[in-house]
Amino acid sequence: MDIIVPIKFVPDLVEELEIDDSTGLLDRTFVRMIPNELDEHALEQALLLKEKQGGTVTVITLDYGDVDEALFTAKAKGADRIIKISGDDFDQGVDNHATTAILQQAISDIPFDLVLTGTQAVDDLDGSVGPLLAARLGLPYVGYIVRVASDNGTLTVAKEYPGGLTAEIDVTMPAVLGIQAAEKPPRYVVTSLVMEAMKSATIDEQGAGERADEPLAEVSGMAIPESGAHAEMIAGDAQEVAEALIGVMREKGIVG
Repeated sequence: MDIIVPIKFVPDLVEELEIDDSTGLLDRTFVRMIPNELDEHALEQALLLKEKQGGTVTVITLDYGDVDEALFTAKAKGADRIIKISGDDFDQGVDNHATTAILQQAISDIPFDLVLTGTQAVDDLDGSVGPLLAARLGLPYVGYIVRVASDNGTLTVAKEYPGGLTAEIDVTMPAVLGIQAAEKPPRYVVTSLVMEAMKSATIDEQGAGERADEPLAEVSGMAIPESGAHAEMIAGDAQEVAEALIGVMREKGIVG
C-alpha cells in the first residue's frame, strides 16, 4: 500500500503570537513553525498501515522556512520518501485552495493508494485541504477517521461523529482520508536517529510550478483574544453563599 501524507506547518501556539500593526495580520517574522498536530497523526496512521500491509510512505510539505528537520524526523520514523516544495511567497502563508493545487501538481506522477491528511490545522481550523484535494483528484473522501483497516484490498474506516458515535465505512481505493486520530499516539524518535537520517537521507526538492489564480478567502484582520472578567469568589457558609448568589442574580436581572 503506497501512501502520501501532506504535512502543513503551523505557528507554534506555545509561543506568544503578535499582530503586525501595518497589516493587521499575524507577524510571521520570528514565528516558530511546527508540523500540524493532526498531520502528525496522519503520518502515524500511514506508518502503521505500512507496517501491517507493506508498501511506502511519502511525506510532502510546502517549504514554510526551516522544515528540513521535521522531514528528516519523518524519515527517521519510517517514511520512505520526503519531498519539499518551494515557492517565493510561502513564508507569508498559502491559502487552502492554492495549497491543494500545488499538492495535486506535486503528486501527479507519484503512484499511491491513499492520501492521508489531518482533519484540520490549528491555524485556520478550516479542514478543507483533504476534501479539496480529493475533488481535484476525482477521488472519494472520508474525514474524521479514527481507525483504518485493510484486508485483501478492501479498506474499512471508522468515522467519528459528535456524541462519541462512530460508523464503519467501506472505501474504494485510491482515496483521500482525513485523520482525526491515529490508532496509536505519534511515535517519538531519538535525536540520534534523526541525525542519522540527516546524514543518509535526501530531501527531494521541487518548485511549485505555474499556479493559476485560485479563489482566496481574504483575511481582513486578526486580533489577540481579549481577557474576560475575572471570577469573583464568594466566601462564607452555605446560607451566606446562597444569599450572595441570589443577590448577584437579582443584580443581573436573572431573577426578580
